[in-house]
Amino acid sequence: MNESFLRQHVLDRFLRYIAIDTQSSHERADAGIQPSTEGQIELGNLLVTELIQMGLTNTKIDENGYVLAHLPASTGLENKPSFGLCSHLDTAAEASGKNVKAQIVDKYDGSVIHLSEGHSIDPATDSALAACVGETIITSDGTTLLGADNKAGIAGIMTLVHYLTENPEIQHGPIEIVFSPDEETGHGMDRIPLEKITSKAFYTVDGGQVGEIETECFNAWKCDVVFTGIAAHLGTARGKMVNAVSMAASFVSALPARESPETTSGYEGYFCPLEINGSGETASVTVYLRDFDLSEMEKKLDRVDVFATAIEAQFPGGKVSVTRTKQYLNMKEKLDRAPHVLELLKRAAKNAGVATSMSPIRGGTDGSRLTEMGIPTPNIFTGGHNFHSRIEWASLEQMTAMVKTLIELAKVWGE
Repeated sequence: MNESFLRQHVLDRFLRYIAIDTQSSHERADAGIQPSTEGQIELGNLLVTELIQMGLTNTKIDENGYVLAHLPASTGLENKPSFGLCSHLDTAAEASGKNVKAQIVDKYDGSVIHLSEGHSIDPATDSALAACVGETIITSDGTTLLGADNKAGIAGIMTLVHYLTENPEIQHGPIEIVFSPDEETGHGMDRIPLEKITSKAFYTVDGGQVGEIETECFNAWKCDVVFTGIAAHLGTARGKMVNAVSMAASFVSALPARESPETTSGYEGYFCPLEINGSGETASVTVYLRDFDLSEMEKKLDRVDVFATAIEAQFPGGKVSVTRTKQYLNMKEKLDRAPHVLELLKRAAKNAGVATSMSPIRGGTDGSRLTEMGIPTPNIFTGGHNFHSRIEWASLEQMTAMVKTLIELAKVWGE
């Protein structure tokens, strides 16, 4: 396996893809607009062009922004079972993805990496970075996120295709490829054309630390809480006005501070008030609920109702309504029913010289939804770190290990 080829090609592709702003829009995606931003279409069209140039002539981007491609099997392996690879086109809304300026730190020496606007990445508080001395580290300049989530995965899949098409002696079965829009908004699989998918197993390439394989994730719900108050002139409001903004603030204050994203880890779930809007007459709060255990999730949902009822009692005349929306489920149970999918991935990583570890996803992937739809889909590492932030970074060595693992995965599925 030509490691220098893989290293250079995955880097070149990654830098090309992060230059396109594909930040998705929660508001537009929630309104049913998919893809929610034009940048995702721009990147999708670029990927279609590149895949066609590599010989995948049946590649298309559909009206909803899904890039669908099929890499034919090696001669004689056409009847081997196909598997799929999936990465998402969009980047997160927590930090800008516009005008990403990559910085490349060759032979990282273990010191603090200083970015602009006072941002820095400190190995003293980032153990993953501390373990990367001697590696090539890629960051943004600190004014934006980097985009490794999920353009590192896209670059890995595209490099795999390039390598297999350039080296036809490598035997593999049929491989399906999906690049999806709006994963970061929770809508990534809303309009996936399942009727065009033939593989009975997929892998999302959307993880982090080298060697990490993920087969379980949160159960995820969203609660949209609307507070209806009573408007009145502020000068004569006594006994008349019910302030919806105050209701919303009291509700957020009632959420348990010890069960928030910033105070939990591992298998602990949380409540997260993510958006708040409104005025004196009407206000709203969007709360994300997460838990690995479905029964505990039901308790969290019930607690939201209790908090809402308490706010109504605290503000006589005011009204509170709660709308629940399921976002995705823990994929562990269904993945446990298809052990061969994970075993083939572990074998591929071993063949690539990558030591694997299992960890839960404190979040979800398109694989969570695909698994729920009946297509078991574990998650594979990409070498990216500190996602959704200006201090996001990626290791080129880890990205190369990702590509090597994907190549070996293609081989073992073809055996």
